Amino acid sequence: MSKTNTPEALTEAPKFRFWESQMESNGLKINKISEKYIRRRHNGEVLFAMLEVDADTPEGDKIPPALFLKGHAASILVCLIDKETREKFVVLVRQRRICSGEHTYEHPAGMVDAADAPAEVAARELGEEIGLDTTAAELTKLNAQLWFPSTGTSDEAMHFFFIERELSRDEIRAFHHKNMGSTSEFERITTVVTTLPEAHKLVNNISTWT
Repeated sequence: MSKTNTPEALTEAPKFRFWESQMESNGLKINKISEKYIRRRHNGEVLFAMLEVDADTPEGDKIPPALFLKGHAASILVCLIDKETREKFVVLVRQRRICSGEHTYEHPAGMVDAADAPAEVAARELGEEIGLDTTAAELTKLNAQLWFPSTGTSDEAMHFFFIERELSRDEIRAFHHKNMGSTSEFERITTVVTTLPEAHKLVNNISTWT
């Protein structure tokens, strides 16, 4: 994107071009795309879009027309290990989501455009969402192929990562109840440090469940 924050055209967005190329490589013919709603980042980049797609399958059928264009996302399971006791803790993020309006508990995660390296995005999100300084090389990829959480209505595909870090108990406590997030993206995030069994009880976002 240019520094002038010029709105990115849908057809120029990397996530749209990737989705379009996948459709065409699988033999679908796109006849028409109607833009219903587009949300952009503060710098003008397409964040996501609601589209109506008129496309023919190789079998001669029409593909269901509703598409929520989101692109890919990276989710990271963060495990902090107490140096003294070897007890393991998980760092989650707590924020309100439009699915129900309630507070949800999720693993740190972020959107990945087709032009981005998923591991690089994951490392950056850990810094932005929980304040953990790390690099892509320290992350372990958990899924060799893309996983799609909502194949009938969205192109969203997930990259899952894992990281362990040994710290003192005080250093682990420092990750609890930190106020994070981005006001420009309407994010109000609070970090939560919990045990792994408790994390499994709290997390209800299937796209970040690892």
